[in-house]
Amino acid sequence: MWERPWCRDFGLMKTIVLVLLLLGFSGCAAFVDDSHPVQLGSRTAFYIVRPCSAMIQQLDLFDAPWIDTADRMRHGYGADVLAFRFNSAGILTAPPAYIVQGPANEFYTRRLAAFVPNKSTAREVEAMFGRGFSLARRPNGLIYYYTLPVYNPAEDWSSRR
Repeated sequence: MWERPWCRDFGLMKTIVLVLLLLGFSGCAAFVDDSHPVQLGSRTAFYIVRPCSAMIQQLDLFDAPWIDTADRMRHGYGADVLAFRFNSAGILTAPPAYIVQGPANEFYTRRLAAFVPNKSTAREVEAMFGRGFSLARRPNGLIYYYTLPVYNPAEDWSSRR
């Protein structure tokens, strides 16, 4: 039989693929998971959530369109997300979530304080943030995702030599 050179290096190829996959997911490992609810009063609250935290799954926000600023191809540019969960009637059913990679922007946290679960409507959210959202359908309603462009100069590797 003839020798297959690719068989000899197959173990090495598996190792390289595994290392590349682990490096691809290393952006999540860099996040400190300090996700937490922020209670503002008896009726108003919101969540500060880190993209790779367990709270993403708990709040059912796994498909939020955040973009990692640590991605070397994006040179420090990314996106944070505001998430609003509504029932089929367009009523906010849970406190909003702010999926943020760095420090939370006070401009957005002040606006999130205006929304009251089981009272605020989708129209009120659209009036404050506009209609530029992506939509995720759920069996019990839907989620509006607003992407917020962010820049982290510490992650911009393009200017470093």
